[in-house]
Amino acid sequence: MQSNKKQKKFGKEKLQRIIEMCMAIENHTVDPFLLDVDNIIRVVKEYFPQWEQAEELNMDSEAIHHLASVIKLQSEWIKYRSTSLYTDPFLLEEKIMQTGKEEMIRVFLKAWHPLVELEQLSLHSLAGAIRYWETLVPLKERWPELAVPEVSMGIASRGELIKQCILGDKVFSEELNRYWQELNEKVEEKGHEDKILYWDFIGAETYEETVQRALIASFLITYGYATLKIYPLREEIFIKPFEKPSTKIGTQQSISIPIAVTYETWQKWKRGELD
Repeated sequence: MQSNKKQKKFGKEKLQRIIEMCMAIENHTVDPFLLDVDNIIRVVKEYFPQWEQAEELNMDSEAIHHLASVIKLQSEWIKYRSTSLYTDPFLLEEKIMQTGKEEMIRVFLKAWHPLVELEQLSLHSLAGAIRYWETLVPLKERWPELAVPEVSMGIASRGELIKQCILGDKVFSEELNRYWQELNEKVEEKGHEDKILYWDFIGAETYEETVQRALIASFLITYGYATLKIYPLREEIFIKPFEKPSTKIGTQQSISIPIAVTYETWQKWKRGELD
């Protein structure tokens, strides 16, 4: 009698594990094919004659119900794979490993569909080309020469810069000192490590004023009031004022660094899009 009770208890535990496994598969947390359906059916058949109470029969029927749901999921999976022409990668790899080189070459040749295009000149296309060139108007008539005056390059004097409103009509040293003081103030206000982004110094409300400030900045650097700090990897250019104007200008070779101050770059700076 005691042995029968232990066997029934063991059977209930098996049914409970079967139900939990099936529910995990129904919740799509476990692969449906991990469940051995034949083995589950054998377990259910083995313990079914021992069930006498309603609770035991309910557990047995619940296990059968969940097992049927798992079989349905397996059927749907097979149907989906077959309609989508799915091939299991492990089976495909095994088939390739077992196939000889000659058979693989034959399969490749059957599936290979190269695109071929042939281009060649014919007498008809050559005659058409000749007719086209013969009907063209001569190049001199199509593109008449424009009278463009030659302008020689030179150096702009300070007077010309004042005339173009690029420099102010003040003593040049006073103007440099004024901008140098402004540079120091901007560095203290929104600079970092005694320097400020180049465009944050030269940028102004108008493009014309921005060009003027860029020219002044070049003089500040040339005459030893400031220097440039360039970080190529970050694509950043800073201008750093000296505590005192340098007196070593002209004692060592300097490097010319071209910086484009274009209208498009100025617009980006105005919109805050310039890093």
